[in-house]
Amino acid sequence: MEVCYQLPVLPLDRPVPKHVLSRRGAISFSSSSSLFGAPDPRQLSQRRGAISYDSSDQTALYIRMLDVRVRSRVGFDPEGKGSYSYLCIDFRTLHSYSDSTLIPGPGFSSAGPVSGRRLRRLLSFQRYLHSSRLLWGTPHLNPLHILDEDYTGQAKCMLERVATWNFDIFLYDRLTNGNSLVTLTFHLLNQYGLLELFQLDMVKLWRFLVMVQEDYHSLNPYHNAVHAADVTQAMYCYLREPKLAKSLTSCDILLGLLAAATHDLDHPGVNQPFLIKTNHYLAKLYRNSSVLENHHWRSAVGLLRETGLFSHLPAEDGLKMEHQLGSLILATDISRQNEYLGKFRTHLDQDDLYLSNASHRHFILQMALKCADICNPCRPWELSKQWSEKVTEEFFHQGDIEKKHRLEVSPLCDSQSNSMANIQIGFMTYVVEPLFAEWGRFSDTHLSQTMLGHLGLNKASWGGLVQQEGSSSPEELGPSSPAFFTMSTPAVTESEPESASAAEPIAVTTATATGETNYKEIPQGSKES
Repeated sequence: MEVCYQLPVLPLDRPVPKHVLSRRGAISFSSSSSLFGAPDPRQLSQRRGAISYDSSDQTALYIRMLDVRVRSRVGFDPEGKGSYSYLCIDFRTLHSYSDSTLIPGPGFSSAGPVSGRRLRRLLSFQRYLHSSRLLWGTPHLNPLHILDEDYTGQAKCMLERVATWNFDIFLYDRLTNGNSLVTLTFHLLNQYGLLELFQLDMVKLWRFLVMVQEDYHSLNPYHNAVHAADVTQAMYCYLREPKLAKSLTSCDILLGLLAAATHDLDHPGVNQPFLIKTNHYLAKLYRNSSVLENHHWRSAVGLLRETGLFSHLPAEDGLKMEHQLGSLILATDISRQNEYLGKFRTHLDQDDLYLSNASHRHFILQMALKCADICNPCRPWELSKQWSEKVTEEFFHQGDIEKKHRLEVSPLCDSQSNSMANIQIGFMTYVVEPLFAEWGRFSDTHLSQTMLGHLGLNKASWGGLVQQEGSSSPEELGPSSPAFFTMSTPAVTESEPESASAAEPIAVTTATATGETNYKEIPQGSKES
């Protein structure tokens, strides 16, 4: 297929439209491609971007530019800021097959019609297979020039520093063209040698990770696949801490990474109180207790079974891993923060944590995942502030929808009575500081001191912003009660996987956890973690 479009190049001072950023099936490109017809790539300034198709109309193509500087030698002169320039590009052999001749890849059945959702997953899966060849160092035969291997090269360079606390997940997500969760999780599993140790089928693993990433809602400002990738990277940093590195088993590491990658799977972008007050079916299904966390766990188990990732293991071992995965994910319920923190503090006071004990190791994994889930305030300011903006956007969107439907506005979700700085200071004071202070007691390392240092600096920065806004009194620096941040609700005592399983068979969540639910009228606000 040959097409020629006059595509707009977006200047650096203009935001990329959300409808462009949300497209699936993107193909990255750079100036080094022969697509631009330049005899020497050095004649071009660096150009980075992506081409993607519309999920509803796959004949429509969009272009996203990260840098639009091109020398006049190629027949294009950049115009002034705020203006649009156009570049005529001849896209050759963009697709080697038509819809009628689409052949499913490994792990997909060719029988019957292919739904739009299954088609998107298939295209994504084939794209990740190409990426996997690059990650494994296998040369790709007959490469398409439109595929930018330079992008992959930069991402691989970043993965060499994946253990550093200032790892920029936003940059990595751009370099991987929105595939940070898949590529990072696969890299970490492979780095630990878990594929060989557990004899995991690489095709099944890729398919599982692709489906996990697809089931995160990309329109959620905060609870999306990038957040999951960030939590997975933080979890990896904690797993490398000396106490854990010398004590954890390979099974512990596998469960820790998978729990981090799936801990917010199919998050609807609203918090538990909203689901309860609107009589959502998930609230009824899980009896108003750890509603979202139960849903994340069931969704993850549904994808594990759908892909058969653990199907080669004895049935008893597979069920045990599913149970332990649920126990880790359920621990991220922010309403149970004081319960876990109190237990952690008691263990440290009595000095009776023995990591040779399997149950104690599992508890430490729970605490590590809780820390990873809310570690944003402990990141460097440049990263922490971006996360704060995203979670506040979700909060305020939920509040706007609650006002629209004349519902009681949830705490922290009213944009008129809360500010981003106030929310962050309160969250740091009542939730983050107590947890990371105890984690620092358990693992008194350079990383712990670094996190606490960033936490103090970031809190001071938010305090300075509050004072600039004219609120200088201490009582105005944040909400006065930690209850605002735990968001606890009356619920049946039901938090462990055993009791959760009585509510509904696990397999049922595959149909309800895939994003098919339409939340167009549902707000984008949720818990902080």
